[in-house]
Amino acid sequence: MNSMFDSKSILITGGTGSFGKCCIRTILERYSPKRLIVFSRDELKQYEMQQEFNAPCMRYFLGDVRDAERLRQAMRGVDYVIHAAALKQVPAAEYNPMECVKTNINGAENVIKAALETGVEKVIALSTDKAANPINLYGATKLVSDKLFVAANNIAGGHDTRFAVVRYGNVLGSRGSVVPFFRKLVSEGVTEMPVTDLRMTRFWITLPQGVEFVLQSFRRMHGGEIFVPKIPSSLISDLARAIGPELPIKEIGIRPGEKLHEIMCPIDDSHLTLEFKDHYVIRPSITFVTPVDYTTNAIGEKGHYVEQGFEYNSGTNPQMLSVEELQEMI
Repeated sequence: MNSMFDSKSILITGGTGSFGKCCIRTILERYSPKRLIVFSRDELKQYEMQQEFNAPCMRYFLGDVRDAERLRQAMRGVDYVIHAAALKQVPAAEYNPMECVKTNINGAENVIKAALETGVEKVIALSTDKAANPINLYGATKLVSDKLFVAANNIAGGHDTRFAVVRYGNVLGSRGSVVPFFRKLVSEGVTEMPVTDLRMTRFWITLPQGVEFVLQSFRRMHGGEIFVPKIPSSLISDLARAIGPELPIKEIGIRPGEKLHEIMCPIDDSHLTLEFKDHYVIRPSITFVTPVDYTTNAIGEKGHYVEQGFEYNSGTNPQMLSVEELQEMI
């Protein structure tokens, strides 16, 4: 077992979310960190989380990523930061665009500045498939956030802080995802399952897989990478069939800012994309002050450049889940 997180201080922004909880459970089970800090703005969620996670190393900081000074206070003496805080409901972002910008873009800048000023060793920011070729505001803000974290490796100057990004698809069963929504409909006794478009596909990852990939990326990173795991896709209509097998499906039309298929490695970045055994890496398009060879990662795994014109798309993903496989995953 790698002891990378033993005796280290780790801070998770948005730590009361689905990812934060699963991540904290995993770290507590496997490692003995010095401090494990949850940084988030909802006092009730923190109170509820304290009932479940009350190890001596746990710390709970109330604060918003929009508040740069509070972030600086929270990051003093911290070694690793996972930036999971975001406003991520697509329709809400379309209706409240400035709120989404303040949290997802200004918040990202605040995390970067605070990490540099307090001498954090490594920062990983969570991205989303919606940040690749974005058509909605949420995706656009996360694209800006990704660019900020990648470029932050250049402004580090004399600091040793390194920044990377992890991008993956929908998390099966996370709060606000379609799985709990479909389940709720079934429990309420609906007579048909609403699906926006029968052709629609999405990438799927489980929470433990997402956490595992992020923790692994801390070991793999040089700084500047966007890490993308190889994960399966499915038709949303098949997901509806997996959850309500007896129910007919009703097509209701695409919602504001919704795509038919999601992309994690865009075709326009194919010249920057490296394939490893179980993941892809999109290397930075800008040149860093100190050049990095991204074909070999920090733990010695070797990758190779993909063919020009390669695109990692949920609609053409070779790994498509059947209704039965989805039922097993759920």
